[in-house]
Amino acid sequence: MQSFQQDCIELAFQKWRRGQVSRRGLMAGLAALGALPAFGDGAQAQAQRQLVIVNWGGIANDGFGRFYGEPFMADNAGWRVLQDSTGPSAGRIRSMVESGRVTWDLCDSSASSSNLLGRQNLVTRIDYSIVNRENVIGPGFALEFGAAPYSFSSVLAYDSAKFPQGGPTNWADFWDLRRFPGTRLMRRDALGSLDAAQMALGKDPANLYPLDVRACLRKVQELRRNAVFWNSGSESEQFLRTGEAVMGQIWHTRASVLERETNGRIKFIWPQGLLQAGIFVIPRGNAGGEMAHRLLASMLAKPEPQVGLLGFLGNGPTNPRAAALVPAELRRFNPTDPENTRVQVVLDGNWWGQNYQQANADFIDTITG
Repeated sequence: MQSFQQDCIELAFQKWRRGQVSRRGLMAGLAALGALPAFGDGAQAQAQRQLVIVNWGGIANDGFGRFYGEPFMADNAGWRVLQDSTGPSAGRIRSMVESGRVTWDLCDSSASSSNLLGRQNLVTRIDYSIVNRENVIGPGFALEFGAAPYSFSSVLAYDSAKFPQGGPTNWADFWDLRRFPGTRLMRRDALGSLDAAQMALGKDPANLYPLDVRACLRKVQELRRNAVFWNSGSESEQFLRTGEAVMGQIWHTRASVLERETNGRIKFIWPQGLLQAGIFVIPRGNAGGEMAHRLLASMLAKPEPQVGLLGFLGNGPTNPRAAALVPAELRRFNPTDPENTRVQVVLDGNWWGQNYQQANADFIDTITG
């Protein structure tokens, strides 16, 4: 199953191959994603006062410093920031921590994973005497075991040509096959799918959690014979482009591409979108120690690089000062623009961290049984 972070890397290279960004722009975008390769052995890097950030893929020769590295290094003489693109899976984090050979300092994760890793004593609590909670837009972006320098949303996208009288406006419409006939598109994952089902059941989005998993699974089952399920961002895009699905829940980055490239035929809406935190975690026993917290603090504190990442790939800023810096033409596509944030739901990573494994197993059984 492809993660949102992995899909961002794929989108970056897609833009480069199409000539939509220069190689320099590609390097800068990958840098902001933390997707450049590491240089040398991690233990040696730490001994040389270096910090290692780990992301989910990408290849580049230089350029990390443009968005996050250079500002941090300018403020912390003698320290370098390197990248490792081998993928910070929970299994690899566990292996490093339990072996006592931790070569990573910051890992791109998620709100739910940070909760799970924290309960397993594999990542350290964020030191909020160093990382300023006021540098994020809300409590869902500064958690006990991780904090978020970017965001993304799962939104409802639809083919407006199929609905000349007007498209869906919420998840209840998504489930209404009579008013809006056609095949639905959902991610092959409980996270996001069950949240949408809960809203379709009529629960107030402002008080969405805890989810009633049994009721949500029954609601998903209503669509099982009229739905297709995606595993990657490119696959979700393709289902809508080809007309195999008339509407779907997809990442806002892919929805933005579709809206632009179909000249508005495929549209998406922000109301009842699920706003999610791009959380970074710090493995327990990392060699960088306190400096990993200081790097994370820097990533959250500077809004300009976050706006740059929005322009490059669409990842939402999380610094509250960033919205005012976003160019007017990008506000429509910014998940954390105040007009878009107020109609969305912040996905509860703590609830999902405690419930994901069983809920996802039951979800897969529901859609495949």
